[in-house]
Amino acid sequence: MREKSLSGLRILVAEDEFMIATDLARELTDAGATVLGPTASLDKTLHLIRCEASIDASILDINLQGDMVFPAADLLRERGVPFLFATGYDGSIIPRRFEGVRRFDKPAGDGVIALALRDAIAG
Repeated sequence: MREKSLSGLRILVAEDEFMIATDLARELTDAGATVLGPTASLDKTLHLIRCEASIDASILDINLQGDMVFPAADLLRERGVPFLFATGYDGSIIPRRFEGVRRFDKPAGDGVIALALRDAIAG
């Protein structure tokens, strides 16, 4: 992505598949973001959310090593941090409280996630 649409923003990536996490981190870095993580487990994701003073947005895989990521999504929402789901799961697995959160099938690629994050941050 040529445009630095996420320049200066700190983006948390929670993804347990190494290659997908690496590709997401590269896409976000190319868009100008600072990547937090990637974290591969729910515990590490929750720890980072609790300890990190500044998170501008997040990309969450729904299943992190067998644990559903929804507690992390709840915590991000409490902090007012926008997030997206990137998953191989059907949307029906997502609880109703996250009805308005965008979901992307993995792998999204081609700058789609970076652009969606920019839109989510913009409101």
